[in-house]
Amino acid sequence: MNNKYFDVHAPVFWPATVLIIAFIAITIIVGEPMENIFDQIQVFITDKTGWLFIISVNAFIVFCFYLGFSKFGNIKLGGKNAETEFSTSAWFAMLFSAGMGIGLLFWGVAEPVSHYSKPPYGEPFSVASAERAMNLTFLHWGFHAWAIYAIVALALAFFTYNRKLPLTIRSIFYPILGDRIHGWIGDVIDVMAVLATLFGLATSLGFGVQQVNGGLSYLFGIPVSTTIQVLLIAGITIVATFSVFSGIDKGVKFLSEWNVRIAAIMLIFVLIVGPTLFIFRSLIQNLGNYINQIIQVSTWTEAYRDSGWQGSWTIFYWAWWVSWSPFVGMFIARVSRGRTIREFIFGVLLVPALLTFVWLTAMGGSAIFMDMQNEGHQLAKDIVADESTALFVFLHEFPLRTIGSAVGVLLVISFFVTSSDSGSLVIDSITAGGKLDAPVGQRIFWALSEGAVAAVLLIGGGLSALQTAAITTGLPFLVVLLIMIYSLYKGLQNEYARNEALKKDLDKKSYEKNLAQIVQKNIQKNKSK
Repeated sequence: MNNKYFDVHAPVFWPATVLIIAFIAITIIVGEPMENIFDQIQVFITDKTGWLFIISVNAFIVFCFYLGFSKFGNIKLGGKNAETEFSTSAWFAMLFSAGMGIGLLFWGVAEPVSHYSKPPYGEPFSVASAERAMNLTFLHWGFHAWAIYAIVALALAFFTYNRKLPLTIRSIFYPILGDRIHGWIGDVIDVMAVLATLFGLATSLGFGVQQVNGGLSYLFGIPVSTTIQVLLIAGITIVATFSVFSGIDKGVKFLSEWNVRIAAIMLIFVLIVGPTLFIFRSLIQNLGNYINQIIQVSTWTEAYRDSGWQGSWTIFYWAWWVSWSPFVGMFIARVSRGRTIREFIFGVLLVPALLTFVWLTAMGGSAIFMDMQNEGHQLAKDIVADESTALFVFLHEFPLRTIGSAVGVLLVISFFVTSSDSGSLVIDSITAGGKLDAPVGQRIFWALSEGAVAAVLLIGGGLSALQTAAITTGLPFLVVLLIMIYSLYKGLQNEYARNEALKKDLDKKSYEKNLAQIVQKNIQKNKSK
């Protein structure tokens, strides 16, 4: 279907649209009982399939390091003459903003303090629970999370730029399915990718708008309610449409760079005014603990002590990152042309993760440190009482608290707009058959859809519904990712073999040319004698 205002791949666009509308309608019609249904779905999936998430996510990180150090590392995305489209600093800014920005603002203070106050085991508010809290938070936001994004992004970039296939998830399976990716199997894969992206994105937007509401309540006394949050989603989604109109260079790129700048100012402020020495010392210790215990913590399954903690945290995070991986992966692929695979893997895997560790230590670690200085642990109790206000409760302990909280609210809104815009770009590309220049109206449609799903999830069950949406759509896409590893490996093998054959052919031609020149010189030399 192709005209000036509408250019979609119908077998993907319409099934995805119908399923999303059906979900919205069912949630609204069923009403309150949906909250109980969401709870039951979440418990069932995390209880029965948690082990699969844990082993799969570990496999992803092993595969990433293998690619980074292997013979495939020198392959360039787009071919050996491809040039990078964005500077390295702008590239990192976009990776960070699209990947985890809005989530880090929500959980940066709330998660470490929550693990410290309500640890999975051991005594709460203790030194041991503080160290374990930072270790678990690093696990959830560190290399494992970025490994999921890196695999999807690398696979998309490779098959799009090196094999000239459309920028859609189905293209990754070309080495396995061949031309059948253009048939119904490819359509099913893309519909799954659209649903995973939209619900993963809606989860993030739902968290974001809860935090904006919490911040406004903190600053101006505006009540915290679902009605206010739905109105905020409507307002911020309208702002996001203006970013959509501006295009990727003026919209997402501009906002991403400013998001990182403002977040950096907030981080430097906490570093200077907060417990500076503790932050630097604990960052080193947290990194050491994380690296030292990464195998033990990442393979822990609560097998001998099942309290249900892991399902609400670790499994939720793995499912959330998986469900969000088509969105982040496609966006990273879109801005990564011209990078070698080694540069790509270590750029995506290490730099954003290290920046994330600094943020978590400065925010969450400082909050724990400040709470440990006082008896009664009132600060920690106030933070865990409502995750959406955790950042503002923390900033209240600093000078210029009102300005800090206002900047926090603006930053969440800006990350919200960035995620909505870049998410719309990705979903639009999938439903338009991989086109990067589909009509702007379609992206606005998807921006509105993301806002609508986030609003319906909040109405239908709040935080539990948001978590269930991520986990439910993440599970089927986890299987897709596992198959994706094999397909990417096959594709890289073929590319490497072809490059080696071309190199040998060039060497042979060069040898023959040199030999002919020597023979010609000898002939001329003999003639002159």
